[in-house]
Order: sequence, then C-alpha cells, then structure tokens
Amino acid sequence: MSAILRRVRPEQFREVILLLVTVGVVLFFSTQIPAYLNPRSVNQVTMGIAIPAVVAVGQVLVVLTRNIDLSVSSTVAVSAYAVGTLLTRNQAIPPLVAVFLCCAIGLGLGIVNGLIVGYGRVPAVIATLGTLALYRVALVELSGAKSVTTADLPDWLNDVPNANIVSIGGYDLRLVVAIALAAVIFGQLALRYLPFGRRLYAIGSNPDAARIAGLPAERDIFLAYALCGTLAGLGGFLYLVRFGNITVTAAQGLELQVIAAVVVGGVNIFGGSGSMIGAFMGVLLIEILQQSLLRWIGVSEFAKDAIVGLLIFIAVAADAIILGRLREMWVRVRRRDQERALAAEDGLGATHGA
Repeated sequence: MSAILRRVRPEQFREVILLLVTVGVVLFFSTQIPAYLNPRSVNQVTMGIAIPAVVAVGQVLVVLTRNIDLSVSSTVAVSAYAVGTLLTRNQAIPPLVAVFLCCAIGLGLGIVNGLIVGYGRVPAVIATLGTLALYRVALVELSGAKSVTTADLPDWLNDVPNANIVSIGGYDLRLVVAIALAAVIFGQLALRYLPFGRRLYAIGSNPDAARIAGLPAERDIFLAYALCGTLAGLGGFLYLVRFGNITVTAAQGLELQVIAAVVVGGVNIFGGSGSMIGAFMGVLLIEILQQSLLRWIGVSEFAKDAIVGLLIFIAVAADAIILGRLREMWVRVRRRDQERALAAEDGLGATHGA
C-alpha cells in the first residue's frame, strides 16, 4: 500500500474506483437487459452525456475554488430559448453565430454571478440560488410563456443532432458528443498546465493563504464563474439542437445532475482537488445508471432524482471517510520518505566531513 501511495495521490483513487464501478455496472446490466450494448443503446447514452458534460466542465472550475453555481440550468434555458427565438425569426443566422450568441448570453449571466460571489463576497449557495430563480423568472416574463418549436427552426439546426464525426459498425461519434469531449479535454489541459488552473486549486485548498500569498483570488473566482456561464451557454446551444422544442421549463433539474456528476467524479465539494476527467466519468456513470434502470425496471423521473441524490450522499461520505483516511496515510508516507532522505543526506555529509 505504501508503494502505491508513493506514486498515486489519494484523489486519483476515486477515478480508478469510478472506472471500475462503471465497467461493473455495464457488465451487470448487459446480463439483465437484452441487446444492452447494441449501437442504438450506446449512441443514446453518449448523446445523453453531451449537455451535462459541457456544463460540468464549467462547474468544476467553480467548485475547485470552494464555491458552487446552482444557476447553470437557468443559464442553459435562457441561452437556448433566446437564440432559438432569434433563429425562428431570422433563419439566415449562420451556425457559428448562433453558437457565439449562446456563449455570449451565458457569459453575461456568469459575469453577474462572478461579480456577486467573487467581488461581493456573497456566499455562493445564496447568490446562485437567487440567480437560478431570477434568470428563470426573467425567461418566463420575457417569453410570454411561448415555446420554440422544431418546425420553426432552420433546417441546419435540425440536422446537427444526427451529424457524425465517425461511424463504425453503427456506433457513432456524434458532433455534439465530440464538442463535449473537446470541452473536457481542453478543460483538463487548462487545469494541468495553465497558471490559472493551478491558482484555482490553491484558492480552493486555502482561500485565506492564497490571498496572503498575493494570488488574485477575487479575480480568479470571477473568471471561473464567467467561464462556467459561457460553458452553460454552450450547453444551451447543444440543448437547442438536441431537443428543438424549448419551453420556459427547459433544463430544469440539470443543476442537480451536474453537481452530482462533479461530486461523484471526485471533485471535492470543499474545493482544492478534482479533475475534468473525473467529472466526465461521473456524468457517464449517472447517465448509464439512469437509462439502464429506466429500461430494466422502468423507474420514474422521481426515482431518477432520488438516485442522483443518493449518489451525491455516497460520494460525499466516501470523500469524507475513505479518501480522508487515504490522505492521512499519503501524508505519513511522504513525511517518512522525506525524513529518510534527510537522514541519508546527513549521513552522507558526516561521511565526507570525516
């Protein structure tokens, strides 16, 4: 065990365990559900992870700073509805412009959250719970309770969900899934290699120490919220192209699914540790469980929410108990190695002195 802890940080155990659990779940349901791994079922799962995966990337940035964004579902709905309405009125809008508009709307809403939490120092739960409601109410009032329908949208938008990047034996890599994977990969690279990503870990680990050290904590928290809003706006575009019919209740409950995926994926809700890869695996596990249970025993929407809540509870408990013990062991092993290295240096110095 000591040899393993020397090479692997405790947080990385969560990702390995999550991978094993996901494989185990797939193997179990493949024995219970006929044609479980056929192309149609697999494609349905991959399409289901696209929107929460993109939104989860932004949520990770915020959670790493020891904050949270509960307003992402409303941001997705506002951006999807607003751009969908524009497209019904002007079908000549190019696809890239539509994507840009969704991201810009999300950025604007994320900036509001960032100003309130980052610079206003308002607790994140209170601030984003308020904007969750405010954005949704604004959508209801401005829309007049009218819906965006697929029939009124441009043809290119209706074709996007079926656009493939690669297709092998009926197993497709859809364009929307590729966008989600790209967001996860770029997010992981940013956390690992950019100074901004490393500062997010430092701020979440110890906000007071980060400020004393001169790190721009307020600015980085603001940027995390702005990026989270932008990615939620991108999620709004994916929501629009996938579902087409957008009402004022669009994406309700998405924030719970995203937060569950982030926590289940090993991102510490108290900040300072986690990865985009882990969050993506959390999204994948939750989607597999929800769709598999729906096909196996026909669970209701209420039961699906209960499953998500149970997963959050299990993940938080595991982080507090199991990973807490692993962190203590990791610290002891590292400290013991450092003491041995210092003792070896002292012995070598004494030998040279003699």
